[in-house]
Amino acid sequence: MKIAIAGGTGLVGSALSDYLAEKGHHLYILTRNSSNKKQKPHVKFVEWLKDGTTPEKELEGVEAFVNLAGESINNGRWTDEQKRKIVESRISSTKEINRIIGSLGEKPEVLVNASAIGFYGNSLDKTFTESDTTPGSGFLASTVLAWEKEAEQASQLGVRTVFTRFGIVLDKKEGALPKMLLPYKMFVGGKIGTGEQWMSWVHIKDVAGAIAFCLENKELDGPVNVTAPSPMKMKDFGKTLGSVMARPHWFPTPGFALKIALGEMSELVLEGQKVLPKKLEQHGYKFFYIHLDDALSDILQSK
Repeated sequence: MKIAIAGGTGLVGSALSDYLAEKGHHLYILTRNSSNKKQKPHVKFVEWLKDGTTPEKELEGVEAFVNLAGESINNGRWTDEQKRKIVESRISSTKEINRIIGSLGEKPEVLVNASAIGFYGNSLDKTFTESDTTPGSGFLASTVLAWEKEAEQASQLGVRTVFTRFGIVLDKKEGALPKMLLPYKMFVGGKIGTGEQWMSWVHIKDVAGAIAFCLENKELDGPVNVTAPSPMKMKDFGKTLGSVMARPHWFPTPGFALKIALGEMSELVLEGQKVLPKKLEQHGYKFFYIHLDDALSDILQSK
């Protein structure tokens, strides 16, 4: 397939690009600056979101779009300005994707748009699947709702549209895991907050695998949860992490300390939700990593 990817150089985008290239697909990576990108086989960099760029001229005949573009939610405290960047970066990039699709003579078959399990809000006792259609409250839920609403415009152009709602993506170098590894490396790892909050995690390889599965499986549309089938409470996640690293799990971090340090952003680790990948399982996706100890062992042993 010919596949265009926005946000193709970030954590998920890089893993996905490598995964799809290995499968023989031809990739068009949308970027603001193509001059500083290393050329790769089966990959073409296409400039966009700059004055004078017309990416649609190079994307005619593309069969699928993947939109991963947007300001990271982990980049500093959630000030009013940072919140604005998080929301606007997602909406503006998705609007441009829809504009490009609308301008193409031959429409792509599918748009896979990134999303997040933040849609469901936080809960200690509920289990969420894609059949839960009522969004939660708070900044993350409202951001996801606006993002998916914008992406849904592609379906009106006859394009199958999928919202991949990512859980906590586990990767050795980027994302949440390196921050969680640090205290264990220093022998001071332990329970964060109450430890009762749910953590719906997913290995980075399964994120790439699930997106590819959504591109290829024509029966999938709408929200698709991209989480491992075995979410864990934070206290158990920490114990497993300590066990895999052969480090103690004993030094608790009180919730109020994180709230002081991180402000509203602390909800990423102090609150959570139990989310299951019902659609992926029903349609036959085979996870690379179902159990946390296997996922962590693979990540920690990788270079």
